[in-house]
Amino acid sequence: MVRQYPQGRGYNTLSILIGSEGIAYFYAMETTTRDAVDELLQTYGETGGINYLDAAATLPSRLAVEAACAELMSLMFPGFRSEALVSSEDLAETTRARMRNLHARLKTEICRSLGKIPPNEAIEAKADEILSSFMSKLPQLRRVLWTDIDAAYEGDPAAKSYEEIILAYPALEAIAIYRMAHELYDKVPLVPRIMTEWAHSRTGIDIHPGAKIGPHFFIDHGTGVVIGETSEIGSRVKLYHGVTLGARSFQKDEHGKIKKGGKRHPKVEDDVTIYPNSTILGGETVIGARSTIGGNVFLVQSVPPDSLVYYEEKQLRIMPKRPHKTAEPSGAFTG
Repeated sequence: MVRQYPQGRGYNTLSILIGSEGIAYFYAMETTTRDAVDELLQTYGETGGINYLDAAATLPSRLAVEAACAELMSLMFPGFRSEALVSSEDLAETTRARMRNLHARLKTEICRSLGKIPPNEAIEAKADEILSSFMSKLPQLRRVLWTDIDAAYEGDPAAKSYEEIILAYPALEAIAIYRMAHELYDKVPLVPRIMTEWAHSRTGIDIHPGAKIGPHFFIDHGTGVVIGETSEIGSRVKLYHGVTLGARSFQKDEHGKIKKGGKRHPKVEDDVTIYPNSTILGGETVIGARSTIGGNVFLVQSVPPDSLVYYEEKQLRIMPKRPHKTAEPSGAFTG
C-alpha cells in the first residue's frame, strides 16, 4: 500500500512512495551489502589461494581463446562453421586473413600465459616462435583429422556422409580441438587447457591436451568420455560413450600432498574397441592390441592382445506379466 505524505514537510520522493518502513528496509540492505563488500575485500588481501589480483591481470582471456578455437575450426573445415561462404577464388585470401587474425589473437593470449603484458622483446619472440611452429603443423593436423572422419564414417552405420560427421558429430569437434591443443601442450601454460575445456563444455567429451592419441580415432556418441593427461591411445581405436581412461591412485609426498606428474593413465594399443560405461584405470594398465572391452567393465589390470573382456552375468529372463485385478469402484455396493 502506498502511503500518502504531505508535500513540503521534509519528505523526499522515495519516502513518499514507499514510506518509512521501506526506507528502513533499504537502509538495512545497503548496510548489509556494504559490510559484505568490506569483508570480501578483506579476503582479497589474504595471502595465497586465489588471491593473485596482480597476476590475474596477465592471465589469458577465456573468451579470446574460445574465439580462437572457433577460428581454428573454420580453418580446419571451411564453410562448415556458419561463417560466410566464400568462392573458391577467394578461399586463398580468406584463409590468409584467418591465419593473420588467429596469429594476432593467440599471440596476445600466449604472451599473457607466459606472464608478461605488455610483453617485452623476449616474450614476443618466444610467442612468435611457438605460433610459427603451431601454424606450420595445421596442414598435417588436418590430414590426421580426415583419418578421424574416415573412422567415424566406417565405424558408425548411422553416418550417411562425411558432411554429416563434420556438421553434427560432437566427437569430431572434441578430437579436433584436442589435436590442436596437444600441439601447444608443454609449450604454453593454460591456453591448451582452456581450449579442451571449451570443447568439453560443448560436447560432454573431456580429453586432456596432454594425452597421446593416434590417427583413425572415433568416439561414438561420446557423452561422458574422460581421457586423462597421460593416456596413450594407438591407431584405429574406438570408444563409446561413458568410457573413462583414468588414474587408479595418486602418490603423495612426505607432507601428504599429491605428487604432480608421472604416468597415471592407461595405454590402449591399436585396433581396440571399448564399449559404453567401461572404466580403465592405472598408469601400468595396458589394453593389448585388437582387444574388445565390453560394456560396464571395470579394469585395473593389463589385458593381453586379442582379448575379449566382459562380465558373465545371470541369464536374462523374459516372462508374461501377471494380470492385474480390476479395482472395485469407490463406494460401490458389495453386500
